[in-house]
Amino acid sequence: MAVLDSGIVTRLRAAGCVFAEDEARLLIAAARTPAELDAMVGQRVAGLPLEQVLGWAEFCGLRITVAPGVFVPRRRTEFLVRQAALLLRGDETLIPPRPPREGIARPGDVIVDLCCGAGAIGAALAAAVERAEVHAADIDPAAVRCARQNLPGGRVYQGDLYEPLPAGLRGRVAILAANVPYVPSEEIGFLPPEARAHEPRAALDGGADGLDVLRRVAAGAAGWLAPGGHLLSETSERQVPPAETALAAGGLTARVARSADLEATVVIGRRPVLNARYGTPRVKRRASAPAPVRLRVRDPGDGRPGAADRYPAGLGQDIGDELVGPGQFGGVAGAVGRLGPGAGEPVDDVAPARCGQRSSDVLNRERGAEVGEREPLPQRPPVQGAEYECGPEDVPGSGGIVCVDR
Repeated sequence: MAVLDSGIVTRLRAAGCVFAEDEARLLIAAARTPAELDAMVGQRVAGLPLEQVLGWAEFCGLRITVAPGVFVPRRRTEFLVRQAALLLRGDETLIPPRPPREGIARPGDVIVDLCCGAGAIGAALAAAVERAEVHAADIDPAAVRCARQNLPGGRVYQGDLYEPLPAGLRGRVAILAANVPYVPSEEIGFLPPEARAHEPRAALDGGADGLDVLRRVAAGAAGWLAPGGHLLSETSERQVPPAETALAAGGLTARVARSADLEATVVIGRRPVLNARYGTPRVKRRASAPAPVRLRVRDPGDGRPGAADRYPAGLGQDIGDELVGPGQFGGVAGAVGRLGPGAGEPVDDVAPARCGQRSSDVLNRERGAEVGEREPLPQRPPVQGAEYECGPEDVPGSGGIVCVDR
């Protein structure tokens, strides 16, 4: 452990560093010579972010290279990584979520870190989920240089949003992580001096309501996402309604994930999976027992077409990909054309190893059967673990059939 110099601690505390002792230890450990230490302390006293002075930031247990003038990854953004990792592993389909197993993506899964900054999100996902193909892009040359150090392999591109991405990624992206700037222009002045003076404004300023860049990302996301792929973007709690509207306008189904511990809010948009039979969005329903769902025809004895029995009882409600908090889900259309019950119970966050855990230092505080007469069937209680695929003609009474696909 580095020996503390009381003079350094005094200088840092006088400059307003709340965790002066911790910062002093980090600076002393990083400096190779007394002259270099003095220069580093001087930079910190002058207001340069500690991470930029040290040349790295801790993020999800990794050391992310950060240079002066480059956006410093925030600890709360680790929550976005946790949500993306759960989506890649498929664990978000359980409520409550199962603790993450060893992270292995499906072969060919593509992750894009858009507005990547130093590439922290891409690097963390590459470390947490094996076999994924990670790409990143940013408009800032200094950020791209850092991201290429943190994401070796030549898949970091410079340019505006989707413009520099290889055309071959269109329709293939499983996770599109876009940590876009979302501070309203008129609130930039309220940010800490470290951010205002030493991070690029383009990485902070989201326009009049903070959502200008998110709207552009959401408008183009469906063209890049694979069917069932997800867009994740960090935002503030008060920006959730317009952010969800932006995702819906881009053709995505939107939901929200929150972490009280990290004070983080992430909007998640999913590109619908089209029903191959009807060309309409596929409805994914969660249910309650892994028993199969079967419909059989019973002869009522008077020559009329049989009525449908359910054995065992039937289709469940769609309660989304993940429960995010009390009251977040209202009723949704059931497979029999009625509104199912709502749901809303909080769940605990589950993280990849080391991601989102408190650091010992001061870095980053911060988814048939035919029936005779088409009469509406009664509501059926949920059956866990089944997925159903229904088209526009699948509602009894419409002249169609009841589709049950697992």
